[in-house]
Amino acid sequence: MIQRVTVPGLFPPPLYSHASVVEAGTKLAFLAGSVPLDAEGKLIGEGDPVRQAEQVIANLGEQLRAVGSDLAHVVATDVYVVSGETAVLSAVWDVVEASGLSAGPHSSTLIGVACLGYPGQLVEITATAVVPAEARS
Repeated sequence: MIQRVTVPGLFPPPLYSHASVVEAGTKLAFLAGSVPLDAEGKLIGEGDPVRQAEQVIANLGEQLRAVGSDLAHVVATDVYVVSGETAVLSAVWDVVEASGLSAGPHSSTLIGVACLGYPGQLVEITATAVVPAEARS
């Protein structure tokens, strides 16, 4: 269902693929950015990008379950981090890697940005996932 491609002529990426190919006819879910807010809208992990990344992954898991998918079926992500420091981006990526998202590995872009939508927000992740046939209605 999902073909993950690492291109031999390009620099080998660490724990992600250059591309993910999904066969036509497969149901896909395009998820809005997952943010580090709890169910009541409270920011989790103020000032702590690693804790925020953990909350974002937990929320992403909830989004995926709601559409009949899960972290293992994610084919692509964009990971936004409010920082210009490589070490901070790497620390957030470590959370992504440990979450099971990179089990594929999936295609991903890690991006340092100036700000995100909620006050104090440091991390956001958008995702595209396959909805497995057994979960389709």
